[in-house]
Amino acid sequence: MEVQDWPYLAKYEQENAKIELPEPDENRVVFLGDSITEFWSKEHIFFDKHKSFINRGISGQTTPQMLLRFRADVIDLRPKIVVILAGGNDIAGNTGVSNAKIITDNIFSMIELAQVHNIKVILCSVLPANFFYWNPKEKPADRIIELNSILKNYALSNTIPFVDYYSEMVDDEKGLQSTLSEDRVHPNTAGYEIMSPLIEKEIELTLNNIKNISNEL
Repeated sequence: MEVQDWPYLAKYEQENAKIELPEPDENRVVFLGDSITEFWSKEHIFFDKHKSFINRGISGQTTPQMLLRFRADVIDLRPKIVVILAGGNDIAGNTGVSNAKIITDNIFSMIELAQVHNIKVILCSVLPANFFYWNPKEKPADRIIELNSILKNYALSNTIPFVDYYSEMVDDEKGLQSTLSEDRVHPNTAGYEIMSPLIEKEIELTLNNIKNISNEL
């Protein structure tokens, strides 16, 4: 029986092995997510501009897969911050039927793992979508709204930064604005132009908070 690499740990295994431990003054940030994170490196100069940012997105992935690779692709890289953007593919049913509790349980477990290892978390909203071209039977719009509400409330309750991409990118039909995407799901360059300054601002604020806490010790 062939054993499959279900969480796709092999994708970044060689790259991870080449990454040295960060210097004390390095502001390393790992981005964990699905295709929306992975394609950021292809559609926009964001990661070229920020050499200390590491993209660990994998297209098609769901939160259980990300949870399984969280140690290899986040913790072992010793970042100061992890940016988590996940949940859309769970709603699409990519690895089976999922509900909001299953999705958030996985995300909250990732957050707790990060916190145990002194990695600050920035939690992101799922982007708007009212149609999944690979699963047209699914009606995702209201489920995404529900998931984002739970994530935002959790972030507020636990003093975790929350980046609301959704509100900046949604149209009047609870979908992704047509000018920001070619397929109603994935951002184009214009979409990433919206996202990049939002996350840059939150990373800067979080790094400043880390620095201030360190100075107080």
